[in-house]
Amino acid sequence: MPRISFSFPISDEALFFAHYDVLTQRPTSNSYTSPATWYYFNFTGGQINNPNLLPTKTIDYELGFTQKISNTSSFTITTFYKEMRSMLQTYRFNGAYPKDYTSFNNIDFGTVKGITAEYDLRRTKNLRLRAAYTLQFADATGSSTTTAASLIAAGLPNLRSTFPMPWDRRHQFNIVMDYRWSSGKEYNGPRTNRKNGKKPIDWLSNTGFNFTLIGGSGTPYTASRNVTSPISGGTNLLKGTYSGSRLPWQFRFDLRVDKDIYFNLRKPREGKEGKTGYVNVYFQILNLLNTQNVINVYPYTGNPDDDGYLSAPEWQRQINNQIDPQSYRDLYSVFVNNPGNYSIPRQIRFGVMFNF
Repeated sequence: MPRISFSFPISDEALFFAHYDVLTQRPTSNSYTSPATWYYFNFTGGQINNPNLLPTKTIDYELGFTQKISNTSSFTITTFYKEMRSMLQTYRFNGAYPKDYTSFNNIDFGTVKGITAEYDLRRTKNLRLRAAYTLQFADATGSSTTTAASLIAAGLPNLRSTFPMPWDRRHQFNIVMDYRWSSGKEYNGPRTNRKNGKKPIDWLSNTGFNFTLIGGSGTPYTASRNVTSPISGGTNLLKGTYSGSRLPWQFRFDLRVDKDIYFNLRKPREGKEGKTGYVNVYFQILNLLNTQNVINVYPYTGNPDDDGYLSAPEWQRQINNQIDPQSYRDLYSVFVNNPGNYSIPRQIRFGVMFNF
């Protein structure tokens, strides 16, 4: 499909740029249907795959402007708009012959729109800095191919209403700062001079520190007005609107310290150039502050460590009838405090990379 992009300098310090892009994707393999399915149509239950689906299509628009601030820095602002068409969704074919059936159809659609502001500072006196902020709105009529399955099972029509996508992060920012010392004449770090004409020691030659800060607002989830748990069972009853609640904000701070050590792989010979390589030794800490970001919550309470079962009035009799109610409460509290509801804890890595 076509992709068109261009940039238009309006001076030696500013330019406009834009692009238009169309992407298509074939339906996934679950669209395949064998002839036997149709020969025994009257005896087939459940959902039938559709072999006549159209490719999904994404149309992307982008318009931006870059302005020079100094000889080593610039500011860029970009607006974007994306249309997602012919997305797959569960569909009820009413009035079909010889009977009604459920399959997939190209009926879902969605849009993603937003704006990004970015500041870029090239290496200036050891420092390299890049910061960006994005405001985004991502809405669609379905977050997956089975979003409408419950509506169809309840006998409701094929409704089409837009709501936030599961990955709709309204605010997002990231800051990357790299402070690095070079080698040779450009080195400006701590140095120890030695006597007898010996080469001075540049302690931080080819050494750098990299700081990365990533953050953003929470993604949507659907709240429930009743308690459901592995013990109580039941079906979530919608509270508010679909994907109408938000997870807390999330932040992560990473640190990396590394040093390049150069060496000769082959000495220069007559008619042949020498060959060098280097080893990068790094020490990296992911989630330096050990921030406990919440990435999943229970729909009734909105908390990652409590599903509301132990405090729900309707389940107190069942809880108190256990052999040891207090032990039951303690063990259940441990059970619902799922580590998967939180982001990964602090990780410390030490590694060596050989380059040649």
